[in-house]
Amino acid sequence: MATIRPFFCIRPTKELASRVAALPYDVYNRQEAKEVAKLDELSFLNIDRAETQFDDSVSTYDDRVYQKAKELLDKRMKDGVYIKEETPSYYIYELIMDGRSQTGIVACASIDDYVNGVIKKHENTREEKELDRIRHVDTCNAQTGPIFLAYRSIEAINYVVNTKKVEEPLYHFISDDGIEHNVWVIDRKDQIAVIKESFSNTDQIYIADGHHRAASAVKVGIKRRAENPGYTNEEEFNYFLSVLFPDDQLLIMPYNRVVKDLNGYSKESFLEKIREKFDIEEVGSTPYEPEKKGCFGLYLDYTWYKLVAKDEILSNDPVLGLDVSILQNELLAPVLGIGDPRTDTRIDFVGGIRGLKELEKRATTDMQLAFSMYPTSIKELFDVADASKLMPPKSTWFEPKLRSGIFIHSLEDEK
Repeated sequence: MATIRPFFCIRPTKELASRVAALPYDVYNRQEAKEVAKLDELSFLNIDRAETQFDDSVSTYDDRVYQKAKELLDKRMKDGVYIKEETPSYYIYELIMDGRSQTGIVACASIDDYVNGVIKKHENTREEKELDRIRHVDTCNAQTGPIFLAYRSIEAINYVVNTKKVEEPLYHFISDDGIEHNVWVIDRKDQIAVIKESFSNTDQIYIADGHHRAASAVKVGIKRRAENPGYTNEEEFNYFLSVLFPDDQLLIMPYNRVVKDLNGYSKESFLEKIREKFDIEEVGSTPYEPEKKGCFGLYLDYTWYKLVAKDEILSNDPVLGLDVSILQNELLAPVLGIGDPRTDTRIDFVGGIRGLKELEKRATTDMQLAFSMYPTSIKELFDVADASKLMPPKSTWFEPKLRSGIFIHSLEDEK
């Protein structure tokens, strides 16, 4: 059963929260991060991507980068930008995008639940990406970016959340991208008990986004256990910072594909080839957004086509039945020669937040064709994780993105 506990939060003052809050470290490349970080010295991106404090001759993974992150975090604490709560609490974090609200519980999850499969994964992680966050967490002695977790909605938790949300929020601000952020503190003992007990009665929690951050936090915890063989399991390093959202509030956007070339086919021979597995309808110049599972948009030579997978290539398997798998296994690999989309430079991925016009732009500049996808559902994500299987890469795009820097979990125990 899941252990989801309140924690001694390090958080920005009310007046500075909007300046501190930053998009996750991994949505930017180095140059983008440098440009964004210099817009405000208090932006948490300066700490999350401390290489922004150095010229490009200094490696992103230089020891000085991680020391700079710690130095900046310590300075923000000393300067009063951040304060540390005196009692362990849960927090409510609401994000509103285009009028749609999703509200989660900010808490700490157990690394044992991750190891034992109570917290379920649906993606592989890459060691080189883990190492960066391992060093960041270990050096800063804190977790600074929450892992996005999902669970099947629990009425008792919903009641506590809805009761708190009528009160004045601790934070209320609108970020530059138009997302509204609201935060409330749950520090009443009876409400804390309801949340803790409700989660303790479930053994199914899912990583929606942040697999590398989760794996890194767990590995730091395991490292600390090895360094402290007398640990009691109560130490802060046994837990990692998370925001847990009920499944019925989550929106998964499509993760679209763009491809460099037709792998030697002419336009006509390519369309003829894929007719073996897909029914094709020419749509014209109007961008086509798939309206149901098994449908795909194809943009080629300034024309949109609707592709519908034929029955014989559909599957009830939780992974093989995903639209991203059908496209990969029945078209991208056998026709376009893209065997491993994680390493093939002829394919790129475009988050649904960028829209179909971005696909048209890419397919007429640095790429030749684009595919618009129907989004993976939260049920499909749960089904894959429950089957202890893994999704293909770039299967889900969650919006809105959680901000880093609003909540920090120190790995240093209270004295």
